[in-house]
Amino acid sequence: MRIILAVLLLLLASTAHAYIGPGAGIPVLGSLIGIIITIVIAISAILFWPIRKMLKRGKKAKTTETTASTEGEVSMDTKPAASEEN
Repeated sequence: MRIILAVLLLLLASTAHAYIGPGAGIPVLGSLIGIIITIVIAISAILFWPIRKMLKRGKKAKTTETTASTEGEVSMDTKPAASEEN
């Protein structure tokens, strides 16, 4: 009996004459934009991590090669200087 009464009351409900202004939607829109930006930044950080690692390894290898070639040049310069002194 209660269920029938509840259904009848819901069916007989009149329309509400209410206005929801833009002030209610702007904070929701701002929050949604913030959440979307956060998700995009998180995904891009996760995807960029391996690329960043490879770039660092490449830079480290290039620095090691430059250091090795610089040391080779220094040792070649000191050898002739040492032979000239003797």
